[in-house]
Amino acid sequence: MKLLFFLIQQSNIEKKMEEAPDSAYEIGVVIGSYLPFVVLAVIAYAIYHYTKKKRDSE
Repeated sequence: MKLLFFLIQQSNIEKKMEEAPDSAYEIGVVIGSYLPFVVLAVIAYAIYHYTKKKRDSE
């Protein structure tokens, strides 16, 4: 499922890059496409770290 979503996302990014008016737009597309995944990964790690620390202290 994750692989399918990644492939769909990748083709969408490539299409936007081809239609990009300049390089600044391309950078914005890349940042905007990958930033949500990075933020979710950081939040997931923070929750994991918090629960692990809480469980170890008990």
